[in-house]
Amino acid sequence: MTAQPADNLSHVRYGRESVGGVNLFFRESGMPQHRAVVLLHGYPASSHMYRDVLAALGDSYYLIAPDYPGFGNSDFPGSADYEYTFDNLATTTEKFLEQKGITEFVLGMQDYGAPVGYRLATRHPERVKGLVVMNGNAFEEGFHPENSEPVAQYWENRTAELEKAIVGQLMSLEGIKWMYTEGTRNPEGINPDNWVLDFARIDRPGQQQVQLDLFYDYQNNVKLYPEWHAFLQEHQPPTLIAWGANDPIFIAAGAEAYRKHLKEIDFHLFDTGHFVLEEDAPQVIEKMRDFLKRIC
Repeated sequence: MTAQPADNLSHVRYGRESVGGVNLFFRESGMPQHRAVVLLHGYPASSHMYRDVLAALGDSYYLIAPDYPGFGNSDFPGSADYEYTFDNLATTTEKFLEQKGITEFVLGMQDYGAPVGYRLATRHPERVKGLVVMNGNAFEEGFHPENSEPVAQYWENRTAELEKAIVGQLMSLEGIKWMYTEGTRNPEGINPDNWVLDFARIDRPGQQQVQLDLFYDYQNNVKLYPEWHAFLQEHQPPTLIAWGANDPIFIAAGAEAYRKHLKEIDFHLFDTGHFVLEEDAPQVIEKMRDFLKRIC
């Protein structure tokens, strides 16, 4: 249930929903009778990454952004109680949306939001009325050839040495800061609360193993790419691409690859890094508003 009164519906509100015994935290704005826009966050972030979008677009749309289990302010069940795979994150998100009565929506996807979102789309293509893709990779050519190598090696040989390298690169405070600042025009202008909050969550006991499990499971996303491409090709969802062109993880070739399957794309590359909203939120929000007006 949300904590703020109904006369404040255009403002950002916060709530929790129990899904299979796991309490999911979510942020929402706007009136539920308006077109729903489901915002799925990336790694190592949470629904916090969509704070500006939620605040800006609640006047015209119903926006909702859940935190996955183990992320953000949602419950963090242990691995013995919750299976940390992308299949399961998608199943939990699907149940969450159904419990909230959200059966038609535009999908906003960033980073991990893509493998979660594309599973929702391929399971129920009739529910997806459009896509907003922010550095949400769905193509092998989208991987940075050097920076993705430790994870690719990890898929082949799950060793303690590779786990140490991945933890140092992607789970340390400096590594998470790098994800937020690398490729940006003004690294000093990025809010440090982002990596401080994310690291505080990843530094909890048991979290590194959960994230390593998801990094290992990411190979199953790559195996599903042909299925996701078939969804794009067959259903031609209206799509807005708002991609940080200097992303050190998912390079701009991953954005360009969408052109192979979609006949019409509202396509924009921004001169920034992995988290496009951290440096270019006003411009992305403007593109989103124009896009949503056309398709809703």
